Amino acid sequence: MERILVIDDDVELCALVAEYLEPEGFQVEAVHDGEQGLEKALNGGHLLVVLDVMLPGINGFEVLRRIRNSSRIPVLLLTARGEDVDRIVGLEIGADDYLPKPFNPRELVARIRAVLRRSSGREAEGGEVLRVGDVELDPASRVARQKGKPVDLTSVEFNLLQVLLREAGNVVPRERLVDAVLGRKFSPFDRSIDMHVSKLRKKLGDADGGGDYIKTVRGAGYIFARPPKESSGP
Repeated sequence: MERILVIDDDVELCALVAEYLEPEGFQVEAVHDGEQGLEKALNGGHLLVVLDVMLPGINGFEVLRRIRNSSRIPVLLLTARGEDVDRIVGLEIGADDYLPKPFNPRELVARIRAVLRRSSGREAEGGEVLRVGDVELDPASRVARQKGKPVDLTSVEFNLLQVLLREAGNVVPRERLVDAVLGRKFSPFDRSIDMHVSKLRKKLGDADGGGDYIKTVRGAGYIFARPPKESSGP
């Protein structure tokens, strides 16, 4: 069974989550404070962490920050409904996705499965190495490089870069990115894909000649810009 770690101080909620996840083939372990949750997340051999923001001791943001210092384990963040700031901060720190509380348990199951698919690379389209300018991505090894140096990406950022590289030079609508990368339907009020693009931009740094690799096309989506020598033609 796939092992899931739930870090939440609401004991009844943890029991409810286990009740829904275990028939779906998941083995659930629940802990109720940040310190113990962090230790389990780093050493417990789980496939995914469901992490609440509001925790006794160290809060969920600090737990997530410390996890990301040494681990790429997928993290689904639980936030208070309507707290957009929590979602933005969580995505900036490195959450793979978020779900506002209270939530439908079926949606939780769907989100967990989507995150696990993305993190395992089972949604990768083909295995050929992608190269655009000085950016290279190998779907088979799940390694990205920029100017020959590895770039440390989360599973969401890796899949996002993969989609953009495959369509380099073309605008990719936000709707398609949300569907392909986050595995859900697009909502005009959901800005999570924009946060992931922003983080990916920062990690890639400046392209040769200055500027960003990923350009925003207002009202349309995003484009991974080809270097001039690749896009100018003969």
